[in-house]
Amino acid sequence: MNMAKISTRNAIPFWLSLGIVPLLWIGAVKGGWWTTLVPLYAWYLFAALDAVLGLNLDNPDPETPEQELFWYRLVTLIWFPLQFVNIFGLIYFVTHTDHLSTLATIVLFFGLGVSSGTIGIVYSHELMHQRNTMERWLADLLLASVLYSHFRSEHLLVHHVHVGTRRDAVTALYNEGFHRYFFRVLRECPRSAWRAEAAMLARRGLSPWHPRNPHFRYWTLQILMMILAVLLGGVTGLLLLFWQAIVAIWQLELTNYIEHYGLTRRHLGDGKYEHVKPHHSWNAAHMATNWLLINLQRHSDHHYKPDRRFPLLQNYDKTDAPQLPRGYTVIAFAAMVPPLWRRIMNPKVRAWREQYYPDIEDWDDYKYGRNPLPEL
Repeated sequence: MNMAKISTRNAIPFWLSLGIVPLLWIGAVKGGWWTTLVPLYAWYLFAALDAVLGLNLDNPDPETPEQELFWYRLVTLIWFPLQFVNIFGLIYFVTHTDHLSTLATIVLFFGLGVSSGTIGIVYSHELMHQRNTMERWLADLLLASVLYSHFRSEHLLVHHVHVGTRRDAVTALYNEGFHRYFFRVLRECPRSAWRAEAAMLARRGLSPWHPRNPHFRYWTLQILMMILAVLLGGVTGLLLLFWQAIVAIWQLELTNYIEHYGLTRRHLGDGKYEHVKPHHSWNAAHMATNWLLINLQRHSDHHYKPDRRFPLLQNYDKTDAPQLPRGYTVIAFAAMVPPLWRRIMNPKVRAWREQYYPDIEDWDDYKYGRNPLPEL
């Protein structure tokens, strides 16, 4: 197995996300088809690069000292001020100029949402898993800018604990189409995030309404973002903030849907499940998309070591963890078409069941997370 070098030079590809920033403003200034540049860059260009560059199977030394990761970490640390300027600068710009049509504005802010979701939320995910206060605050600020702050509590306290079980809303059920999944998690995740924080406070003898509940910080930050949008752009500014947030959230939940679709942990009885293992996450080693998503596709290792920084995440091959046939930027398009998605992925889930759980015959049992929808 090859070892990946940790160096300033090898950190450069992870900075390609910054290419989105000038593309957003070119679209805002020029209008027309230029407003489509961000989706073209984030989706089609990186999918094409995956096809050309192939897979990256190298693993870095997981014991690399943190001081050697500075140039990898820095791109995640500077993203919030960039995203803040992009969101609120564009709100001000489009509400104080008249050269953009309504359609061009909608498409421009769709691209902004792609940026906020594909980059902003992925970076917030990296930051929220770290232990220092500054990085966690940056994660909160990024999530507040897309009005999805509860994701931090839900992800850390629910998803990582209950992944692969019915207790985790964002583990997509077998045969569950993305559109049904999307509206289900929009309902379930805020409640589960609140309950998780309330349970933590209860263990300390505190009320869920105690100021230590981070939801009060979440609500405050989100309200401040909405007030700023109104001050800069009036009602239109607020609607544009909502629109880019919806697109960003859609991007996040589309990724969540892909990461664990149909994968379940063995129920041991008495409400207990086996430990999370590498085969409970779908993985992809496609090089360019892992640059864009800072190795998010190395998802099994993230669940093994949640606070491991992204440049040190390890690749798992098909002998240890299930592999997606394409990178996220391509497979996400299939996920948007449920019949196509089931045609591609259901045989892979059934093969996964045969490989890891050949003794389980009744997958209709609720304990294993099967959604009672028709078999393809």
